[in-house]
Amino acid sequence: MVATGADRRSCTTWQFDTDAVCIPLVSSTGHGKKSLNYVHYQSGKFALGTILAAVIPKNPSVLRTRFLHLYLSHFRDTVLVPLMKGAANVSLSMKEIASVEIPVPPLDEQQNLINLIFRIEDEYRELLRENNHQADLLKQLRKAVLQDAVEGKLTAEWRNQNQMMKGDPQYDAAALLVQIKAEKERLVKAGKIKKEKPFPPITESNKSFDLPYGWVRCRLGETVESMTNGIYKPAQFYSDIGTPSIRMYNIQDGYLDFSKISRMILTHDELANYALKPGDLLVNRVNSRELVGKAALVRDLREVTVYEAMNIRIRFIEKGNLPRFANLYFRTNYVRGIFQNIAKQASGQVSINQPQVASILFPLPPLSEQQAIVARVDNLMATIDELEKQVSGRKEQAQMLMQAVLREAFNGGAANGN
Repeated sequence: MVATGADRRSCTTWQFDTDAVCIPLVSSTGHGKKSLNYVHYQSGKFALGTILAAVIPKNPSVLRTRFLHLYLSHFRDTVLVPLMKGAANVSLSMKEIASVEIPVPPLDEQQNLINLIFRIEDEYRELLRENNHQADLLKQLRKAVLQDAVEGKLTAEWRNQNQMMKGDPQYDAAALLVQIKAEKERLVKAGKIKKEKPFPPITESNKSFDLPYGWVRCRLGETVESMTNGIYKPAQFYSDIGTPSIRMYNIQDGYLDFSKISRMILTHDELANYALKPGDLLVNRVNSRELVGKAALVRDLREVTVYEAMNIRIRFIEKGNLPRFANLYFRTNYVRGIFQNIAKQASGQVSINQPQVASILFPLPPLSEQQAIVARVDNLMATIDELEKQVSGRKEQAQMLMQAVLREAFNGGAANGN
Protein backbone atom coordinates (compact mmCIF):
# COMPACT_ATOMS: atom_id res chain seq x y z
CA MET A 1 0.00 0.00 0.00
CA VAL A 2 1.35 3.38 -1.02
CA ALA A 3 1.19 5.90 1.84
CA THR A 4 2.30 9.51 2.20
CA GLY A 5 5.61 8.54 3.85
CA ALA A 6 8.72 7.04 2.30
CA ASP A 7 7.94 3.43 3.17
CA ARG A 8 5.25 1.17 1.76
CA ARG A 9 2.69 -0.43 4.06
CA SER A 10 0.68 -3.64 3.69
CA CYS A 11 -2.96 -4.14 2.81
CA THR A 12 -5.24 -7.18 2.34
CA THR A 13 -6.75 -5.75 -0.87
CA TRP A 14 -5.56 -3.82 -3.89
CA GLN A 15 -7.24 -1.32 -6.23
CA PHE A 16 -4.68 -0.87 -9.00
CA ASP A 17 -2.67 -3.11 -11.31
CA THR A 18 -0.71 -0.65 -13.42
CA ASP A 19 2.07 1.94 -13.39
CA ALA A 20 1.09 5.11 -11.56
CA VAL A 21 2.36 8.30 -9.97
CA CYS A 22 0.99 8.59 -6.43
CA ILE A 23 0.65 12.13 -5.08
CA PRO A 24 -0.33 13.05 -1.48
CA LEU A 25 -3.35 15.34 -1.30
CA VAL A 26 -2.45 16.92 2.06
CA SER A 27 0.55 18.95 3.18
CA SER A 28 3.31 16.93 4.82
CA THR A 29 3.87 19.60 7.49
CA GLY A 30 0.32 20.88 8.09
CA HIS A 31 -0.37 23.90 10.31
CA GLY A 32 -1.03 26.12 7.32
CA LYS A 33 2.23 25.28 5.53
CA LYS A 34 2.47 23.98 1.99
CA SER A 35 4.82 21.05 1.41
CA LEU A 36 5.08 17.61 -0.18
CA ASN A 37 7.83 15.29 1.00
CA TYR A 38 7.28 12.47 -1.49
CA VAL A 39 5.77 11.80 -4.91
CA HIS A 40 5.83 8.03 -5.42
CA TYR A 41 6.17 5.76 -8.45
CA GLN A 42 4.41 2.41 -8.14
CA SER A 43 3.86 -0.46 -10.56
CA GLY A 44 1.89 -3.72 -10.53
CA LYS A 45 -0.79 -4.47 -7.96
CA PHE A 46 -1.04 -1.95 -5.14
CA ALA A 47 -3.43 -0.31 -2.71
CA LEU A 48 -3.54 3.45 -2.23
CA GLY A 49 -3.92 5.43 0.97
CA THR A 50 -7.05 7.52 1.34
CA ILE A 51 -5.28 10.87 1.12
CA LEU A 52 -3.38 10.19 -2.09
CA ALA A 53 -4.23 10.34 -5.78
CA ALA A 54 -3.00 7.88 -8.42
CA VAL A 55 -2.12 9.63 -11.67
CA ILE A 56 -2.11 7.20 -14.62
CA PRO A 57 -1.21 8.27 -18.17
CA LYS A 58 -4.06 7.66 -20.62
CA ASN A 59 -1.76 6.39 -23.35
CA PRO A 60 1.63 4.84 -22.43
CA SER A 61 2.69 5.16 -26.06
CA VAL A 62 2.53 8.94 -25.65
CA LEU A 63 3.65 9.46 -22.02
CA ARG A 64 5.75 7.09 -19.95
CA THR A 65 4.74 6.87 -16.30
CA ARG A 66 8.37 6.90 -15.20
CA PHE A 67 8.97 10.14 -17.09
CA LEU A 68 5.88 11.72 -15.49
CA HIS A 69 7.02 10.61 -12.04
CA LEU A 70 10.54 11.98 -12.46
CA TYR A 71 9.17 15.32 -13.60
CA LEU A 72 6.55 15.69 -10.85
CA SER A 73 8.87 14.35 -8.15
CA HIS A 74 11.86 16.57 -8.88
CA PHE A 75 9.80 19.69 -9.52
CA ARG A 76 7.01 19.16 -7.00
CA ASP A 77 7.95 22.38 -5.16
CA THR A 78 7.35 24.47 -8.29
CA VAL A 79 4.51 22.67 -10.09
CA LEU A 80 2.49 20.99 -7.30
CA VAL A 81 3.06 22.74 -3.97
CA PRO A 82 1.93 26.21 -5.24
CA LEU A 83 -1.45 24.64 -6.12
CA MET A 84 -2.13 23.62 -2.51
CA LYS A 85 -4.87 25.57 -0.71
CA GLY A 86 -6.31 25.92 2.77
CA ALA A 87 -5.67 27.76 6.03
CA ALA A 88 -5.04 25.12 8.69
CA ASN A 89 -5.43 21.92 6.66
CA VAL A 90 -3.55 22.59 3.43
CA SER A 91 -4.59 20.25 0.63
CA LEU A 92 -4.17 19.58 -3.07
CA SER A 93 -7.20 18.76 -5.21
CA MET A 94 -7.20 16.27 -8.07
CA LYS A 95 -8.66 19.01 -10.26
CA GLU A 96 -5.56 21.14 -9.62
CA ILE A 97 -3.28 18.17 -10.35
CA ALA A 98 -5.07 17.66 -13.67
CA SER A 99 -4.39 21.28 -14.60
CA VAL A 100 -0.60 20.89 -14.34
CA GLU A 101 1.15 21.40 -17.66
CA ILE A 102 3.93 18.91 -18.36
CA PRO A 103 6.53 18.57 -21.13
CA VAL A 104 5.81 15.64 -23.44
CA PRO A 105 8.77 15.00 -25.74
CA PRO A 106 8.78 12.05 -28.17
CA LEU A 107 8.75 8.64 -26.52
CA ASP A 108 12.38 7.83 -27.34
CA GLU A 109 13.50 11.16 -25.86
CA GLN A 110 11.49 10.40 -22.71
CA GLN A 111 13.34 7.12 -22.35
CA ASN A 112 16.67 8.82 -22.96
CA LEU A 113 15.84 11.36 -20.26
CA ILE A 114 14.80 8.58 -17.87
CA ASN A 115 18.11 6.80 -18.45
CA LEU A 116 20.05 10.05 -18.06
CA ILE A 117 18.30 11.03 -14.83
CA PHE A 118 18.74 7.55 -13.32
CA ARG A 119 22.46 7.79 -14.07
CA ILE A 120 22.65 11.30 -12.59
CA GLU A 121 20.74 10.18 -9.49
CA ASP A 122 23.09 7.22 -9.01
CA GLU A 123 26.11 9.50 -9.23
CA TYR A 124 24.44 12.02 -6.94
CA ARG A 125 23.65 9.35 -4.32
CA GLU A 126 27.22 8.07 -4.50
CA LEU A 127 28.50 11.61 -3.98
CA LEU A 128 26.20 12.07 -0.99
CA ARG A 129 27.28 8.71 0.46
CA GLU A 130 30.91 9.78 0.21
CA ASN A 131 30.10 13.18 1.68
CA ASN A 132 28.18 11.62 4.58
CA HIS A 133 31.04 9.19 5.12
CA GLN A 134 33.48 12.08 5.38
CA ALA A 135 31.15 13.89 7.80
CA ASP A 136 30.97 10.75 9.98
CA LEU A 137 34.75 10.44 9.94
CA LEU A 138 35.09 14.03 11.11
CA LYS A 139 32.67 13.37 13.98
CA GLN A 140 34.74 10.34 14.97
CA LEU A 141 37.88 12.47 14.72
CA ARG A 142 36.39 14.99 17.16
CA LYS A 143 35.77 12.23 19.70
CA ALA A 144 39.27 10.80 19.17
CA VAL A 145 40.83 14.24 19.73
CA LEU A 146 38.92 14.67 22.99
CA GLN A 147 39.85 11.21 24.28
CA ASP A 148 43.51 11.66 23.34
CA ALA A 149 43.47 15.05 25.06
CA VAL A 150 42.27 13.71 28.43
CA GLU A 151 44.68 10.76 28.25
CA GLY A 152 47.64 13.07 27.62
CA LYS A 153 48.39 11.69 24.18
CA LEU A 154 48.03 15.07 22.43
CA THR A 155 50.74 16.60 24.61
CA ALA A 156 53.33 13.80 24.57
CA GLU A 157 55.76 16.02 22.66
CA TRP A 158 55.07 18.91 25.06
CA ARG A 159 56.11 16.70 28.00
CA ASN A 160 59.32 15.76 26.20
CA GLN A 161 60.18 19.46 26.02
CA ASN A 162 58.96 20.36 29.53
CA GLN A 163 60.35 18.20 32.30
CA MET A 164 58.21 17.39 35.31
CA MET A 165 59.38 19.26 38.43
CA LYS A 166 58.20 17.53 41.58
CA GLY A 167 56.43 19.84 44.00
CA ASP A 168 55.64 22.50 41.38
CA PRO A 169 51.89 22.62 40.52
CA GLN A 170 52.79 23.90 37.05
CA TYR A 171 54.43 20.57 36.21
CA ASP A 172 53.34 18.18 38.98
CA ALA A 173 49.63 17.36 39.26
CA ALA A 174 50.12 15.74 42.68
CA ALA A 175 51.39 19.08 44.01
CA LEU A 176 48.46 20.83 42.27
CA LEU A 177 45.97 18.52 43.99
CA VAL A 178 47.57 19.24 47.37
CA GLN A 179 47.26 22.96 46.63
CA ILE A 180 43.59 22.57 45.64
CA LYS A 181 42.79 20.59 48.78
CA ALA A 182 44.52 23.20 50.95
CA GLU A 183 42.44 25.98 49.37
CA LYS A 184 39.33 23.89 49.84
CA GLU A 185 40.12 23.40 53.52
CA ARG A 186 40.66 27.12 53.90
CA LEU A 187 37.23 27.84 52.39
CA VAL A 188 35.64 25.30 54.74
CA LYS A 189 37.24 26.92 57.79
CA ALA A 190 36.13 30.33 56.59
CA GLY A 191 32.56 29.04 56.36
CA LYS A 192 32.31 29.74 52.64
CA ILE A 193 31.73 26.10 51.63
CA LYS A 194 30.58 22.99 53.47
CA LYS A 195 32.86 20.12 54.38
CA GLU A 196 32.12 17.15 52.14
CA LYS A 197 31.99 13.46 52.95
CA PRO A 198 35.12 11.44 52.15
CA PHE A 199 35.21 10.02 48.63
CA PRO A 200 35.62 6.27 48.07
CA PRO A 201 39.22 5.18 47.51
CA ILE A 202 40.47 4.65 43.96
CA THR A 203 41.42 1.06 43.19
CA GLU A 204 43.17 -0.49 40.21
CA SER A 205 39.85 -1.88 38.97
CA ASN A 206 38.53 1.70 38.67
CA LYS A 207 41.24 2.76 36.23
CA SER A 208 40.17 2.56 32.59
CA PHE A 209 43.26 4.13 30.98
CA ASP A 210 46.82 4.95 31.98
CA LEU A 211 47.90 8.49 32.81
CA PRO A 212 51.17 10.16 31.79
CA TYR A 213 53.96 10.81 34.27
CA GLY A 214 53.20 13.99 36.20
CA TRP A 215 49.43 13.51 36.13
CA VAL A 216 47.28 12.23 38.99
CA ARG A 217 43.94 10.44 39.14
CA CYS A 218 41.39 11.77 41.65
CA ARG A 219 37.65 12.11 42.17
CA LEU A 220 36.12 15.07 40.37
CA GLY A 221 34.63 16.34 43.63
CA GLU A 222 38.14 16.76 45.10
CA THR A 223 38.76 19.61 42.63
CA VAL A 224 35.38 21.32 43.08
CA GLU A 225 34.52 24.35 45.21
CA SER A 226 30.77 23.83 44.96
CA MET A 227 28.22 21.74 43.11
CA THR A 228 24.60 22.96 43.07
CA ASN A 229 21.32 22.06 41.38
CA GLY A 230 19.60 24.88 39.55
CA ILE A 231 16.52 26.86 40.53
CA TYR A 232 12.95 25.66 40.06
CA LYS A 233 10.19 28.21 39.46
CA PRO A 234 6.53 27.64 38.46
CA ALA A 235 5.37 28.74 35.02
CA GLN A 236 3.89 32.03 36.27
CA PHE A 237 7.38 33.30 37.08
CA TYR A 238 8.50 33.17 33.44
CA SER A 239 8.54 36.50 31.65
CA ASP A 240 9.84 38.12 28.47
CA ILE A 241 11.69 40.73 30.53
CA GLY A 242 13.10 38.52 33.29
CA THR A 243 16.55 37.05 33.91
CA PRO A 244 17.81 34.63 31.23
CA SER A 245 17.88 31.06 32.50
CA ILE A 246 19.74 28.07 31.08
CA ARG A 247 17.50 25.07 30.45
CA MET A 248 18.61 21.60 29.43
CA TYR A 249 18.19 22.27 25.69
CA ASN A 250 20.56 25.26 25.94
CA ILE A 251 23.41 22.89 26.84
CA GLN A 252 25.03 21.67 23.64
CA ASP A 253 28.27 19.82 22.99
CA GLY A 254 30.54 21.83 25.27
CA TYR A 255 28.93 25.24 24.73
CA LEU A 256 25.77 27.15 25.62
CA ASP A 257 23.23 27.91 22.90
CA PHE A 258 21.48 31.23 23.57
CA SER A 259 19.37 31.22 20.39
CA LYS A 260 16.31 30.13 22.36
CA ILE A 261 16.46 31.41 25.92
CA SER A 262 13.84 31.46 28.67
CA ARG A 263 13.55 34.25 31.23
CA MET A 264 12.13 34.28 34.75
CA ILE A 265 11.33 36.78 37.48
CA LEU A 266 13.68 36.25 40.43
CA THR A 267 14.33 37.80 43.82
CA HIS A 268 17.63 39.41 44.74
CA ASP A 269 18.62 36.38 46.85
CA GLU A 270 17.76 33.97 44.03
CA LEU A 271 19.92 35.95 41.65
CA ALA A 272 22.80 35.86 44.13
CA ASN A 273 22.47 32.10 44.72
CA TYR A 274 22.04 30.97 41.11
CA ALA A 275 23.97 33.51 39.04
CA LEU A 276 26.52 31.87 36.75
CA LYS A 277 30.14 32.93 36.47
CA PRO A 278 32.64 32.40 33.63
CA GLY A 279 34.41 29.12 34.30
CA ASP A 280 31.34 27.35 35.70
CA LEU A 281 30.55 23.99 34.15
CA LEU A 282 26.87 23.13 33.66
CA VAL A 283 25.90 19.47 33.54
CA ASN A 284 22.47 18.25 32.47
CA ARG A 285 21.21 15.93 35.23
CA VAL A 286 17.84 14.92 33.70
CA ASN A 287 17.32 13.89 30.09
CA SER A 288 17.21 10.84 27.84
CA ARG A 289 19.80 8.14 28.52
CA GLU A 290 21.75 9.24 25.43
CA LEU A 291 21.88 12.91 26.50
CA VAL A 292 22.03 12.87 30.31
CA GLY A 293 25.32 14.26 31.59
CA LYS A 294 25.98 16.52 28.61
CA ALA A 295 27.95 19.55 29.73
CA ALA A 296 28.82 23.08 28.66
CA LEU A 297 31.35 25.62 29.85
CA VAL A 298 30.11 29.06 30.84
CA ARG A 299 32.22 31.64 29.04
CA ASP A 300 31.52 35.36 28.67
CA LEU A 301 27.97 36.38 29.63
CA ARG A 302 26.26 39.50 28.28
CA GLU A 303 24.00 39.78 31.32
CA VAL A 304 23.32 38.06 34.63
CA THR A 305 22.22 34.51 33.83
CA VAL A 306 20.95 31.68 36.05
CA TYR A 307 20.39 27.97 35.52
CA GLU A 308 17.37 25.72 36.06
CA ALA A 309 16.75 22.66 38.20
CA MET A 310 17.47 20.15 35.42
CA ASN A 311 21.11 21.22 35.53
CA ILE A 312 24.00 21.01 37.99
CA ARG A 313 26.49 23.85 38.26
CA ILE A 314 30.09 22.86 39.01
CA ARG A 315 32.47 25.57 40.23
CA PHE A 316 36.13 24.59 40.46
CA ILE A 317 38.72 25.64 43.03
CA GLU A 318 41.27 26.26 40.28
CA LYS A 319 39.82 28.94 38.00
CA GLY A 320 42.40 28.87 35.20
CA ASN A 321 42.33 26.18 32.50
CA LEU A 322 40.94 23.44 34.73
CA PRO A 323 37.25 24.21 33.88
CA ARG A 324 38.14 24.14 30.17
CA PHE A 325 39.94 20.82 30.55
CA ALA A 326 36.97 19.41 32.52
CA ASN A 327 34.67 20.55 29.71
CA LEU A 328 36.73 18.46 27.29
CA TYR A 329 36.59 15.49 29.65
CA PHE A 330 32.79 15.62 29.95
CA ARG A 331 32.48 15.56 26.14
CA THR A 332 34.34 12.26 25.74
CA ASN A 333 32.53 9.02 24.97
CA TYR A 334 34.16 7.62 28.10
CA VAL A 335 32.36 10.03 30.46
CA ARG A 336 29.15 9.94 28.44
CA GLY A 337 29.16 6.16 28.85
CA ILE A 338 29.67 6.45 32.61
CA PHE A 339 26.61 8.65 33.02
CA GLN A 340 24.48 6.47 30.75
CA ASN A 341 25.35 3.46 32.89
CA ILE A 342 24.75 5.02 36.31
CA ALA A 343 21.67 7.09 35.40
CA LYS A 344 18.42 6.00 37.04
CA GLN A 345 15.11 5.72 35.16
CA ALA A 346 12.14 7.80 36.31
CA SER A 347 8.97 8.86 34.43
CA GLY A 348 10.33 8.24 30.95
CA GLN A 349 13.62 10.08 31.59
CA VAL A 350 16.81 9.23 33.41
CA SER A 351 18.70 11.26 35.98
CA ILE A 352 22.05 11.56 37.70
CA ASN A 353 22.79 13.35 40.97
CA GLN A 354 25.56 15.42 42.51
CA PRO A 355 27.22 12.57 44.46
CA GLN A 356 27.43 10.49 41.29
CA VAL A 357 28.99 13.37 39.35
CA ALA A 358 31.40 14.21 42.18
CA SER A 359 32.56 10.58 42.43
CA ILE A 360 33.59 10.03 38.81
CA LEU A 361 37.31 9.53 38.24
CA PHE A 362 39.08 12.61 36.94
CA PRO A 363 42.51 12.72 35.21
CA LEU A 364 44.24 15.82 36.56
CA PRO A 365 47.15 17.28 34.52
CA PRO A 366 49.55 19.89 35.93
CA LEU A 367 48.68 23.53 35.30
CA SER A 368 51.06 24.20 32.41
CA GLU A 369 49.98 21.07 30.58
CA GLN A 370 46.31 21.98 31.03
CA GLN A 371 47.03 25.14 29.07
CA ALA A 372 48.91 23.18 26.40
CA ILE A 373 46.06 20.66 26.07
CA VAL A 374 43.36 23.32 25.74
CA ALA A 375 45.36 25.22 23.10
CA ARG A 376 46.07 22.03 21.15
CA VAL A 377 42.42 20.98 21.17
CA ASP A 378 41.28 24.46 20.12
CA ASN A 379 43.60 24.35 17.10
CA LEU A 380 42.54 20.85 16.07
CA MET A 381 38.84 21.61 16.49
CA ALA A 382 39.20 24.75 14.37
CA THR A 383 40.73 22.62 11.61
CA ILE A 384 37.89 20.09 11.89
CA ASP A 385 35.35 22.94 11.79
CA GLU A 386 36.86 24.13 8.50
CA LEU A 387 36.83 20.62 7.04
CA GLU A 388 33.17 20.20 8.03
CA LYS A 389 32.34 23.48 6.30
CA GLN A 390 34.01 22.18 3.15
CA VAL A 391 32.06 18.91 3.32
CA SER A 392 28.81 20.80 3.88
CA GLY A 393 29.63 23.15 1.02
CA ARG A 394 30.27 20.23 -1.35
CA LYS A 395 26.91 18.75 -0.39
CA GLU A 396 25.13 22.03 -1.14
CA GLN A 397 27.00 22.34 -4.44
CA ALA A 398 26.03 18.78 -5.38
CA GLN A 399 22.38 19.54 -4.68
CA MET A 400 22.49 22.71 -6.76
CA LEU A 401 24.25 20.87 -9.59
CA MET A 402 21.64 18.10 -9.47
CA GLN A 403 18.82 20.61 -9.80
CA ALA A 404 20.60 22.46 -12.61
CA VAL A 405 21.11 19.24 -14.57
CA LEU A 406 17.46 18.27 -14.07
CA ARG A 407 16.25 21.67 -15.26
CA GLU A 408 18.45 21.31 -18.32
CA ALA A 409 17.20 17.77 -18.90
CA PHE A 410 13.60 18.96 -18.88
CA ASN A 411 14.42 21.98 -21.07
CA GLY A 412 14.36 24.58 -18.31
CA GLY A 413 11.18 26.46 -19.01
CA ALA A 414 9.03 23.34 -19.03
CA ALA A 415 10.22 22.56 -15.49
CA ASN A 416 8.40 25.65 -14.32
CA GLY A 417 5.14 24.51 -15.84
CA ASN A 418 5.46 26.61 -19.00
